[in-house]
Amino acid sequence: MSKNITTGIAGNQNIVSGAPLTTQLATEASPTLMGASIDRAVTRVRPMATPLDQISRLGHVRNADALEVDYYSADIRADSTTTVAWGTFSDTDDGMQTSTVKVNDSSLFEPSECVMIECADGNNESAYVSDKDDTSLTLIGPMSGDTANYTGKIVRMGRAATQLDVQTPQYSVLPRKRTNFCQIFKMQIEQSIVMKLSHKEIGWDFTDQQEAAVYDMRLGMEKQFLFGHRMKVYDPRKQETVTVTEGIWHQAGKEVELQLDSLKAADMVDVMRTAFTGNSGSRRKVLIAGSGLIAALNKMESTKMLSALDQETVWGIDFNVIQSKFGRLYVVFSEVFDAMGRPDDGIIVDPEYIQKHVFIPFRADRLDLRGSGQRNTEAMVLTEASCLTLRYPNAHTRILGQRSASLPKG
Repeated sequence: MSKNITTGIAGNQNIVSGAPLTTQLATEASPTLMGASIDRAVTRVRPMATPLDQISRLGHVRNADALEVDYYSADIRADSTTTVAWGTFSDTDDGMQTSTVKVNDSSLFEPSECVMIECADGNNESAYVSDKDDTSLTLIGPMSGDTANYTGKIVRMGRAATQLDVQTPQYSVLPRKRTNFCQIFKMQIEQSIVMKLSHKEIGWDFTDQQEAAVYDMRLGMEKQFLFGHRMKVYDPRKQETVTVTEGIWHQAGKEVELQLDSLKAADMVDVMRTAFTGNSGSRRKVLIAGSGLIAALNKMESTKMLSALDQETVWGIDFNVIQSKFGRLYVVFSEVFDAMGRPDDGIIVDPEYIQKHVFIPFRADRLDLRGSGQRNTEAMVLTEASCLTLRYPNAHTRILGQRSASLPKG
């Protein structure tokens, strides 16, 4: 601690006395004071090129106290199962039918729940679960008993209690523990003092170097946040362990295939149905895609049920918006997908359920290489240690673009 930093009456060492206030003293006395300004500046450096990094910086950010991050993701209970075999149907005293049906997963249901029995003719039937065991359900209801008309799907509905019921079967959700590693991203900018003082035909100075370096650093982070594989690597030269973060491509819980050379609006409606249903996600999601998938979407004609709206700027990014009855999809092209050999692919993410864990906030440190006698240069090091996690994996969907063998990829 600098001798010019003293303790205030509240016991905090945040008073600078006997010296002019410099950024170095400000950072020492209040470490987070300068950080937010730097981070906001970072989001203004070519946000369109790194949409995932941009969204994560302006979304849910949590401080991490270690490079290894443990987090929990919760799921919701499945709402249907399939039948294995129906038992004999018999009459009840109140004119209903009862039967015991073997199902693939009886753990999804509890006594006192109502179920829907899906029928091929569309006239679905309802029943009440009076009992269950490890393999079967005992149902009571106005069932027809026409098992040939049953599709084999049973859907869980609401619970129905009697007048004297005080308790009901318990229901709890336990989140599942997962792990990701924060990766230490670094970039160094350096130029000689002679270079700094030399006349230049155009105005290219150290600040321009910084902006270019931040862009290159963010581009590398974008690739890592999307497609990185989690691992720990021992560097024999440095004799240290390096942590590498896992990208959200491998964390997403859903995956769909899309035929791009014959893409129709109906196909995209099915994709949005997959992306927006079956999870507790929001009705606003983002599609980050390669050039092949973007081209196929541009060639697709809009319909009354699937309309292409005007551009909308959110998180500092210009999106094209696709509107459907399921929700609104914000579409943006990402060169990272092309660079990684995935021009026909994309990922639909729910920004509400992307969590950024930051071990070292983005910062810029000046190096005094002249003072240490190393080099007569002006130098700066950019550093951030962070990772991304998906809190609800099933709220995010990978899209794998498919093409006919005769057509080129991309």
